[in-house]
Amino acid sequence: MTSQSGTETHTISLTGKAASRILAVMAKEPPGSMLRVSVTGGGCSGFQYVFDIDSERGADDIVVERDGARVLIDETSVELLGGSTIDFVDDLVGQSFRITNPNATSSCGCGTSFAL
Repeated sequence: MTSQSGTETHTISLTGKAASRILAVMAKEPPGSMLRVSVTGGGCSGFQYVFDIDSERGADDIVVERDGARVLIDETSVELLGGSTIDFVDDLVGQSFRITNPNATSSCGCGTSFAL
């Protein structure tokens, strides 16, 4: 998915695993619900990823889609997530969405926060 923000182009993608998991989660939510991914200040590295369920698209939101799964991302977060891939992992530690962010200079051990 490519979004235009000013003169910059940002590509944010979903893996097939992430799309499948999003569809499974949204099947249990009210119709029209979508996953929202945003970046806020905080966490142990300075910024943190936030995953919420939202039923309304904001005026500045971009929508990333794959295989019918939809993710909302606000314009400010798009700037910090440009070039990222959203994945879903199921390993010995547990199940979670994981973001591979090329803009991050460091991240915490659990992968939920990062620094620029």
